Amino acid sequence: MPYTLNVNGKSVTADVPADMPLLWVLRDVLDLRGTKFGCGLGQCGACTVHLRGNAVRSCQTTVAAAAGGAITTIEGLSPDGTHPLQRAWEELDVPQCGYCQAGQIMSAAALLRRNPRPTDADIDLAMSGNLCRCATYTRIREAIHKAAGNNVTATTAEVIR
Repeated sequence: MPYTLNVNGKSVTADVPADMPLLWVLRDVLDLRGTKFGCGLGQCGACTVHLRGNAVRSCQTTVAAAAGGAITTIEGLSPDGTHPLQRAWEELDVPQCGYCQAGQIMSAAALLRRNPRPTDADIDLAMSGNLCRCATYTRIREAIHKAAGNNVTATTAEVIR
């Protein structure tokens, strides 16, 4: 059955089964490879995208559930990589292997939309569903603070370096 989706501000049609995970529609049908497959259980966060402005796990969201809602992938967050989170990620050398980072950034963007000045506790809670095997959690937190315009304390900055 064809589904009309609004992906990164563009209307696209995908002729796929209703129960197909949004992740596979994005990657295999629409060729948007920035969203990653991690666990397939919605527990690691690598596949995080925005649906109707909320961070969702695309491996657990069916195309039927996503139809009619605005979907934003990492490619649509900022096509030229100038979103404040993307810039902060680069400036602070957040990624190591980089595999989970698209999902991390998408969760962080949803957090900053809801709460433009998060505390450490706010960040830790919002990001707790995103796993990073390289354990760059401290740099992730600092990048979110930087993107939010929060001041970084000297002791926290020292931990990063």
